Amino acid sequence: MFGRNNKLDTGWLASVAFFEGFSEDELSAVSALGERVEAKAGTEIIDQGRVGDACYVIVEGTANVFIRGEFVASVGPGSMTGEMALVEHRPRNATVVAETDMVLVSFGTEEFKKLLQRSPNANERVMTMLNARLAANEARES
Repeated sequence: MFGRNNKLDTGWLASVAFFEGFSEDELSAVSALGERVEAKAGTEIIDQGRVGDACYVIVEGTANVFIRGEFVASVGPGSMTGEMALVEHRPRNATVVAETDMVLVSFGTEEFKKLLQRSPNANERVMTMLNARLAANEARES
């Protein structure tokens, strides 16, 4: 399942694609709010239909995304997953399964909200990802 290690080093975070260009203050906020998580291949990271309580930034490895059991995408380093349920306060709209062993940064609901408030870069990147995902979902449904 998940292996947890609370310590996040700002130097390590700066090397993660999602956090590229973050200021030292923003990286410190990420370090204080996030948690390093490891997942073995085959681990279900997100379960469609369940209430979301965390989102993840992929640092290493890849995961497959399924909607109603149908494969829709593969996601890898630098991608965030699970944020839609936290922003929209709805159940998860997809299942995400680790294809390979993975390293992720996890944010609980409250930590995710604080991150968006404290980091303009995080807020902008999450909103860009949300818009792209909403457009992809609309295209799939039509």
